[in-house]
Amino acid sequence: MGTTREDDGRARTRRIAILGGGNLGQALARGWVAAGVVEPRNLRVVRRRPERLVELAALGIRTGADNGEAAREAELLVIAVQPQQVEDLLDQVAAAIDPARHHVISVVSGVSLAVLRARLGELPIVRTMPNTAVTIRESMTCLSALPAHAAALEDAAVLFDAVGRTLVIPEDMMIPATALCACGVAFFLRSVRAASQGGIEIGFHPDEAMLLAAQTARGAASLLLREGSHPEAEIDRVTTPRGCTIAGLNEMEHQGFSSALIKGILLSAEKAAGLYGTN
Repeated sequence: MGTTREDDGRARTRRIAILGGGNLGQALARGWVAAGVVEPRNLRVVRRRPERLVELAALGIRTGADNGEAAREAELLVIAVQPQQVEDLLDQVAAAIDPARHHVISVVSGVSLAVLRARLGELPIVRTMPNTAVTIRESMTCLSALPAHAAALEDAAVLFDAVGRTLVIPEDMMIPATALCACGVAFFLRSVRAASQGGIEIGFHPDEAMLLAAQTARGAASLLLREGSHPEAEIDRVTTPRGCTIAGLNEMEHQGFSSALIKGILLSAEKAAGLYGTN
């Protein structure tokens, strides 16, 4: 989704509270500040133990432990707790919500717009699924909202476009997005780790093998994103008859490489669907 200079200015001056300062909440704070889309003084991050947010405080971001107070001060609330913690959080902030003033972005896996609206009222809510690459502005973030909240969806896209790429999807695809994009970071990192271990087996030192594997993975992904090509088309450019690439690919397939990855994504989607009582 595209953004305008006016959109960016509105995002920078809006008071934002990230309710949940775990890995993803902190990654969002760092990413937005690094991108310049939010001024540190307009951003507050809340968690039960705010002493664990000292690195954010050093960036000029306000920190604290009171969700209700943060909600009253902010205009945009970003709910970033674990699914099992969301009920308590909603209880803490419900009384502070002003539908005429507040917007909400949820990054909580498995918690539907209907659940959030039932607890918080009829206010604009955007459901999103980013990943931890927001820290380096390389996230893939999926977003969804009710048709009546298109303006809030655009506002959320301003924030997440600043830390990667975005795609608006129907809400019933948010669980699959969790498996492919959020869990997917770990899947691709594991494949890089495996490739580096193979590199060690064939003679490289561990640091060399990791560099070679990670940069090669980055280049492979960039070929698809920048050229818009299909993976098999790029694979065909590398493979030759009776060559070493096709021999390696065929052995990986014999060992179930593609099947294992597909099954892992399917199982993660099933698990994500059960993290909260309803999708």
